[in-house]
Amino acid sequence: MSEIMLINVSGQDKPGLTHSLMEFLAEYDVGVLDIGQAMIHNTLSLGILVEVPEEEARSPVLKDVLFHLHHQGMHVRFTPISREDYERWVQGEDEPRYVFTLLGRRITAEQIARVSKVISDNGLNIEDIVRLSRREPLYKADDGLGRACIELTVRGTPLDLDVMKQHFLTISQDLNVDISFQADTVYRRNRRLVVFDMDSTLIQQEVIDELAKKAGVGDQVAKVTEAAMQGELDFRESLRQRVALLEGLDESVLEEVAQELTLTEGAERLIRTLKAFGYTTAIVSGGFSYFGKRLQEKLGVDYVYANELAIRDGKVTGDVDGPIVDGERKAQLLRDIAEREGLNLDQVIAVGDGANDLPMLRLAGLGVAFRAKPLVQRSARQSLSSLGLDGILYLIGIKDTDAEANGHEQT
Repeated sequence: MSEIMLINVSGQDKPGLTHSLMEFLAEYDVGVLDIGQAMIHNTLSLGILVEVPEEEARSPVLKDVLFHLHHQGMHVRFTPISREDYERWVQGEDEPRYVFTLLGRRITAEQIARVSKVISDNGLNIEDIVRLSRREPLYKADDGLGRACIELTVRGTPLDLDVMKQHFLTISQDLNVDISFQADTVYRRNRRLVVFDMDSTLIQQEVIDELAKKAGVGDQVAKVTEAAMQGELDFRESLRQRVALLEGLDESVLEEVAQELTLTEGAERLIRTLKAFGYTTAIVSGGFSYFGKRLQEKLGVDYVYANELAIRDGKVTGDVDGPIVDGERKAQLLRDIAEREGLNLDQVIAVGDGANDLPMLRLAGLGVAFRAKPLVQRSARQSLSSLGLDGILYLIGIKDTDAEANGHEQT
């Protein structure tokens, strides 16, 4: 009867090691049931689960492997696996699988310790850990704009997803790290459309607040904006109140404000990389189309939907032309774009910061609350606060080296 054996090899990596080891195993017609390898700082950790066809052949093959690896300066450990244990392991593959992503300016042992405790307390088992960010140099500019990310693959069924999310929010606030968890479905790495809010998401400002400052009603409008973003005021009513205060503003002021707007950290890198990988992008905003179209030209965004600020005889009238883009309208526009692109909603990513973004965040396969208000963070499935917008690349499994391989400089 065949024997099942787990072979663990560790030590300084050497070119050709796997080839020579497999040649030894091939001589005895050994079957490979599973194999995995990781390398950290030129140190190899290799695991091979093998099936040795004949029991009497086990001793010579293991002896040859031991001698060969010892000669190579490697450490090796053999662990017999019972057929019952093997069958339980095989059946475990049917358990749900999740991907947890830790993102921050730096990753620390404390962050991993607290996250892994929540994972284990929920009956989940970590199967794999990989780094998505670049190797970190010891000497680098201390500008606070570094990026660090690791991805953990786990198996099992969480005891309580809502409680687990609350624990992760607490860790995020305590340790300045974002924690994402997603079901590892076929769609996770097959998103094709990203829909962005504009104000305080793609750009750092709230445009209507900037226009209000020029009109001398900044404080009044800012209070209404904040109430709307916190979900304390109906968006449609808040927009009408704020736009009414802009009545009489000269049209030329729109160009002044457009020139003063600043992109959010990581916005250009994110959209440039998404385009390189063939994603479709859209701006769906409760702001104004004048500014959305400017961003479309600058960034190469495919679609723009926003409110039309009414202008007559070179002056802002205090009204909005056409239907108001509120939360429900945003969700419908997302659905319409996905249908036009031939995509299902699981292939869509939505990104926003305010309460009026929640309907589209909930509708999309991946909804990301970006530097969002507390209400939105609690309500959205994913949140990102510690990094720039390009942290979203990690959430879809794109490594820094993947992005740079598509012709992008490291930023």
